[in-house]
Amino acid sequence: MQLKRPTGMSAFSIVVIGQIISLLGSTMTMFALNLWAWEQTGQATTLSWNTLFGFAPTIFLCPIAGALVDRWNRRLVMMLSDLGAGLSTIVLLILFTTGHLEIYHLYIANALTGIFGAFQFPAYSAAVTMIVPKAQYGRANGMMWLTGPAANIFGPILAATLIKPLGIMGIMFIDIVTFITAISSLLLIKIPEPEPSAVGLKSQGSLLKEVSYGFRYIFERPSLLGIQMIFFSKNIFPNAVLVVLLTPMILARTGNDEVLLGSVMSIGAIGGLVGGLLLSAWGGPKRRIHGVLMGMVALRLVGQGLMGISNNVTLWAIGNFIISFFLPIINGSNQAIWQSKVPPDIQGRVFSVRRLIAQFPSSFAMLVVGPLADYVFEPAMMPGGRLTQVFGPLIGTGPGAGMALLIFIGGILGALIGLAGYLNPMVRNAEDILPDHNVDVLALTKARA
Repeated sequence: MQLKRPTGMSAFSIVVIGQIISLLGSTMTMFALNLWAWEQTGQATTLSWNTLFGFAPTIFLCPIAGALVDRWNRRLVMMLSDLGAGLSTIVLLILFTTGHLEIYHLYIANALTGIFGAFQFPAYSAAVTMIVPKAQYGRANGMMWLTGPAANIFGPILAATLIKPLGIMGIMFIDIVTFITAISSLLLIKIPEPEPSAVGLKSQGSLLKEVSYGFRYIFERPSLLGIQMIFFSKNIFPNAVLVVLLTPMILARTGNDEVLLGSVMSIGAIGGLVGGLLLSAWGGPKRRIHGVLMGMVALRLVGQGLMGISNNVTLWAIGNFIISFFLPIINGSNQAIWQSKVPPDIQGRVFSVRRLIAQFPSSFAMLVVGPLADYVFEPAMMPGGRLTQVFGPLIGTGPGAGMALLIFIGGILGALIGLAGYLNPMVRNAEDILPDHNVDVLALTKARA
């Protein structure tokens, strides 16, 4: 007798639990290897490039990966993506154990992980639409966003606590066990295949045609394009400085205190957990665009701004809590809009192109943010530097002050971008302008009849 596999929210909960466990191990490894890289070089540029090598392949391969995800079994793609990331960790573990690990090995391993991540994002995003009913999109996205914060709450603290007794090798071995758990959780569930839609049938053809259709679908819908340009704009600078400089800024201003860094990161992750739980229970605002735009203003102006102007661990923790609290609300609300409007059978390619449009500016920003901090803003914010008279009373001076100033400026610009979204009626009224995807399926059903 064949056992019935879980479906609906039960199946989705299994996926989320597996991802939380896997991300816990990945977060611990990332924390430990970032500390190792910082100890080797002491430069923000190293961490900036490390992030870039993991990020860029994910973004630029997305359109091809998304088209293939729409052709292939999504559960299998998710499993292979997890497996590929795990194999990268195994290679790094072998290099570290044998004493051959170099900084460039981290770049290569992150690039390989990014390649597999290009397939993971569209597969997971499209799978949500097929596993849970439309009314539960908001809650499901809230649960999905719990994975990162839940891992980040315990990951930095566990890594900081275990790195002395177990060493980096022990932490990486834990990571390997966790990705096996994630793959096993996917074996327990079933993900239905999407019904064909009118636009999906129209877009079928060569791989090049299907890849290009993802671009065409978005560019033919000004509301979707407008939403993406909001994310495009905030990723040019505001988000890049926060992602790249937060860790080295805290290390520089605390004398390389990894315990304080882990505490700030973990408290921030608690904010993400609270925000994710709120979104899971609430489902987000009725007009989801408010969750996107007002959440962005609050995150950048209050959270990121506080991270930049403070030189105090308590205030850093509060700022990071606020940042992480609003992330699931912003991204979950945005995801629910796209899941409601885009037919499920083309979500892989459309969501991948959407990600490319929104995030490829970060790749270029990451090339310059580290050197900009190391060679321009850090010297300018040292005692007697040329920016200290203007910003010194607000930011402070000394190691890390230049990075803090960049984070603060990014917060102000990010808040202005969120407010600008309300000035564009195509963005502000996107949910009214765009029909839900079930209207497309209904039209196809009537045409067949």
